[in-house]
Amino acid sequence: MSQSTMAIGRRERVSEHARTFVSRHASMMPTFAALLIFVLLLIGAQIHFGEFVTPRTLSALLLDNAYLVILAVGMTMVIVTGGIDLSVGSVMAFTGISCAALLDAGYPAVLVVPGIVVAGGLIGLLVGVLVQYFDVQPFIASLAGLFLGRGLAFVVSLKSIRVEDDAVLWLQTTRYRFGDWYITPTGILALVVALLGAFVMQYTRFGRTIYAVGGNEQSARLMGLAVARTKVLVYVISGLCGGLAGLVLTAYSGAGYPRNGIGTELDVIAAVVIGGTLLTGGTGYILGSVIGVLVYGTIKTVISYMGAEQSWTRIIVGLMLLSFIVVQRVIVVRAERRR
Repeated sequence: MSQSTMAIGRRERVSEHARTFVSRHASMMPTFAALLIFVLLLIGAQIHFGEFVTPRTLSALLLDNAYLVILAVGMTMVIVTGGIDLSVGSVMAFTGISCAALLDAGYPAVLVVPGIVVAGGLIGLLVGVLVQYFDVQPFIASLAGLFLGRGLAFVVSLKSIRVEDDAVLWLQTTRYRFGDWYITPTGILALVVALLGAFVMQYTRFGRTIYAVGGNEQSARLMGLAVARTKVLVYVISGLCGGLAGLVLTAYSGAGYPRNGIGTELDVIAAVVIGGTLLTGGTGYILGSVIGVLVYGTIKTVISYMGAEQSWTRIIVGLMLLSFIVVQRVIVVRAERRR
């Protein structure tokens, strides 16, 4: 056999293995694409700016977007079930301003922090009950939660309230250094929430039920899975993440503000979709959503380095979101053809 024939044979085997891999891991392709985009963004920024990929910049990337990572964990669970949660930005604003107001009134942080997280969970519970037991569309139910959260935030205060509690400020001001790298307690909190969410999604019965509900709710019911409880719980978890994100953002900014989080729900949804979660439900990964947040944060940082208007962040993310939705649609169509 000639060398050219052997080379052709090797290329064919490699091509066959590649096609098999893509076929078996089709649901992960958007996540791989997001990871590739993230790497290319870092490489491009490093080439253009010279000193972009540094421990300081990459450490700040997690610090600046810790609240978004937390929100993305809850949003991923909701979207995988086939729902949507537009209330997370308002919940974050309400819990943030409530935290600042209660601390300013003299209440101890040990009571305030659990209280605001639970308050976020209660709003999520309301949305989940509307979706599951009153058959309200997730868009409308979470929109009601959005208005409720924002209204409550303005009831608490119409202006910014400065936080002076050392326990809350410690979350942001503390730096754990590893050479030139550093991480804050807020960053650690975001990573712990992401890892816990990934574990729940991949290795627990509740996580498998989330995927089953998003894949085919009727089939999940016929299998005897706890569909109603699961659909309510994912909104509760999203609300809890909103409450926790309110704490993180308040610690980050050093103040609570009722107008915080306007449009954040769209940022979170964009990051989750860019990370590979299908808007139709049934497919999605917490790790992919974290990568999506990092892509979003890197774009903001690059635009800041360039001195351009931050509106370009919206434009670029919008174009990326459109591209990923097209890719998702192709994946769904191919999956339906294989059935």
